[in-house]
Amino acid sequence: YRKYQWIEVRARKCGGRDARKESYRPDCESICTRGEPIHPRRGDWSERAKYVLAKASASMEDLYDQQARDRTSLGIFRPKVVHDLIITPDDPEWKAGFKAELAQARLWDDRKASREPPRKVPFKFQYRFECDDHRCKSHRMMIEDWEVGALYWKLVDKGKSPQEAADQVKARFLHQLCGKDKDARFYVGTILAHPKTWLVIGVFYPTIKKTGSKHSADPMLFD
Repeated sequence: YRKYQWIEVRARKCGGRDARKESYRPDCESICTRGEPIHPRRGDWSERAKYVLAKASASMEDLYDQQARDRTSLGIFRPKVVHDLIITPDDPEWKAGFKAELAQARLWDDRKASREPPRKVPFKFQYRFECDDHRCKSHRMMIEDWEVGALYWKLVDKGKSPQEAADQVKARFLHQLCGKDKDARFYVGTILAHPKTWLVIGVFYPTIKKTGSKHSADPMLFD
């Protein structure tokens, strides 16, 4: 299935140490698609926005409040301003323990003789931004969007050096997706190992129309 496509899947609520409100364990064999992906029509993202923004929050501060009330672990909001995308070097190899856990997880086809984890990006990417909330003292939040890694390795495979690829990832995710012509929103979530630490897991980036509508956009790179 593709992004912004309805699917049907059997799932059960996670239990044990995973108490996050939105955590479910899917039966991946049961996944089936329901209809075609929701594509922007002539750049109009309003159909996507109808679902994506239905439960949008005003700020990260509001999401922190929701998390304290009911263990919310997913959300979407509009940053008031995105100041920067910070690139820092990272270990190019997975830690041995984590690699072993990945190999045991059901993330790859059981028929494959070798269960190698995906290539690890040797950089960390973090957004530095502010919310439209008087309580906000600015945020520096890690990006764990799979599209960052996909774009990075696509560039490297085309012959870019690691630093050139990282710089082009920054150009895409800062200057294009969060440019002044975009009504950018951040999808955010937490992970089981650090349930109180929030990460940016995606960007919703319709172009702001001159007419005032905020739901048109250029075609998505990976859609």
